[in-house]
Amino acid sequence: MGGFFGAVSSGRSVVLDVFFGTDYHSHLGTNSAGLMFWDSEKGFSRELHNISNTPFRTKFENDLYKFSGSCGIGCISDSDPQPLLVKSQLGVYAITTTGLINNADELIEDVFRRDHNQFMVLSSGKVNTTELVAALINQQSTIAEGIKHAQRVIKGSMSIVIMTDKGEIIAARDALGRTPVHVGRSQDAQCVSFESFAYGKLGYHDSRELGPGEIVRLTADSQEVLAEPGKDMKICAFLWSYYGYPNSDYEGVNVELMRYHNGESMAQAEMDRGTLPDVDYVAGVPDSGVPHAIGYSTRSRKTFARPFVKYTPTWPRSFMPNDQSVRNMVAKMKQLPVDRLIRGKKLLFVDDSIVRGTQLRETVDFLYESGAKEVHMRSACPPIMYSCKYLNFSRGNSDMDLLARRTIQEIEGDEGSKHIAEYADAGTERGKCLLSTICKKLGFDSLGYQSLDGLLDAIGLDRDKVCTYCWTGKE
Repeated sequence: MGGFFGAVSSGRSVVLDVFFGTDYHSHLGTNSAGLMFWDSEKGFSRELHNISNTPFRTKFENDLYKFSGSCGIGCISDSDPQPLLVKSQLGVYAITTTGLINNADELIEDVFRRDHNQFMVLSSGKVNTTELVAALINQQSTIAEGIKHAQRVIKGSMSIVIMTDKGEIIAARDALGRTPVHVGRSQDAQCVSFESFAYGKLGYHDSRELGPGEIVRLTADSQEVLAEPGKDMKICAFLWSYYGYPNSDYEGVNVELMRYHNGESMAQAEMDRGTLPDVDYVAGVPDSGVPHAIGYSTRSRKTFARPFVKYTPTWPRSFMPNDQSVRNMVAKMKQLPVDRLIRGKKLLFVDDSIVRGTQLRETVDFLYESGAKEVHMRSACPPIMYSCKYLNFSRGNSDMDLLARRTIQEIEGDEGSKHIAEYADAGTERGKCLLSTICKKLGFDSLGYQSLDGLLDAIGLDRDKVCTYCWTGKE
């Protein structure tokens, strides 16, 4: 994923605003991060750091004394280093992006054909995504027209924040609004942010949320719409079920409340079917599974508890290390049992999702080794059937990296790919077979998934405006 934050004031320094605002996006990426500022006398200043093993704040707090300026942007990236500083016929500007380009090779070749001679490449040999976006923007006569051009030709999604050498910010939400862009306002400044909560503590209040494809120019006291929002939206459902922070709001829907409603919906469905297991405790898989579990516990009237907790002071995110075996080891070391809540108990856990299933087996083994009598698992969203091609949430080298698809292949071979919709429906014979096979494979006493209808009801938006590609394969 990735996140961004920018601010522009009437003359005061925005260094601390951008530092803390960017830090509040650390839950969205663990690869690299950057800060860039514009000072009317000194021009641009920038620092980039790798944050794969060190938190953003630790990496950047010693850089703060170097910065000054009334305009700045920052980003947390799960992919390429950014923001970048670009000089072209459009002027000098800083740019940061969040999104995914599926046709990058095709676009790079097109840029070469237009007499663009070179790109800097990363150590992997790939072109930096943000540099490619800048090259696309530079093909037009204005930044706004360049952004619209880039969003037209990119297959995927791309939100863009630009800081110009005039001390202003241009922000653009991706064409179908798959990710959010919020604008906040204070007495002497304005900010732009992925997360709505990131600016409240900094003295800003909500001003507006950009619509799909909308582009605005921000100064300290003005907002100019450079491109009107489109009518069609496909905002990512996982903003609410997984990667959004609890106090975030997207399209007016709060993350924490959605998760409570979602858990309640799951429990009510099980009660209606008569499949609610007799358990001692309902628990959430930390962290984002917890509010789903609270809702489940409230509706089912089963006691909520925390049978294991995460030790996070040294490893805040289990997927920080690049090596998968190290990630698995870190995840194991972080799980600390509360013995009296596990030994001899029947436990039901709610997780935000089940993607690859790489750590669930170890979690179950850990609980049984700690003395659990039964372990039941519930996923707060349907089985993930397709790797995301718009963002980086469930993206992998193959759909077969996904637990549900891999299991379908094991059950029925290539024929199974013709019946994915049936496998996704727990009420069909194929759906029941998928559940029982995964349940046996991972060692649960029972397994259940939230239905797509239940998830969308919990979000509460017009269903046509929510992206469900990873479950349905429909764009």
